[in-house]
Amino acid sequence: MSNHPSKERTLVIIKPDGVQRTLIGEIIKRYEKIGLKMIALKMLVPTIEHIEKHYTLDPEWRRITGEKTIKGYQSKGLTPPSMDPLEITAKILENLKKYMTSGPVIAMVWQGAHAVEIVRKITGGTEPLTSDTGTIRGDFVLDSYQMSDGDNRAVRNLIHASGSVKEAEMEINHWFKPEEVLNYRLVQEQILYDVNLDGILE
Repeated sequence: MSNHPSKERTLVIIKPDGVQRTLIGEIIKRYEKIGLKMIALKMLVPTIEHIEKHYTLDPEWRRITGEKTIKGYQSKGLTPPSMDPLEITAKILENLKKYMTSGPVIAMVWQGAHAVEIVRKITGGTEPLTSDTGTIRGDFVLDSYQMSDGDNRAVRNLIHASGSVKEAEMEINHWFKPEEVLNYRLVQEQILYDVNLDGILE
């Protein structure tokens, strides 16, 4: 695969709440409008094993997620449920497995310049309450960590988006076989990436 930035790829999953709220078209439209190209798409109900593997592809995920959660509580002046990052993450993972296997999801691969960062910018922060207006989560969800923690469930934030290029590569391989990811050209790529806009005028 070429190293040109236009070939960067990221994984996006529309979670069960996004499917149930009939936001599939709206979410896809946001990524298409900025110029990203969808190169793979499937609908499925994931297994618990598939979701557990997804969240633990990075061996550091448990520690990092637990530490971030503890810091998040402390920054709001709240007491974390535990000071052990792994104990916290064990609970988070149980809730994620329930949430992500509760119904169909849409898994997609998007390609384009800075795809990972662009998708995360359009999607918004992980917590809908603090996501900016204009992002998908900021515009369509009213959930918060406080509410999800109180209800003992995962935060409902519509979408999973890869956090880095390396993470995207692992996640794409986890969700798609190589032959399910297509290589094709969109006409608009000439406008987005060709150095000299050649061939517009007749």
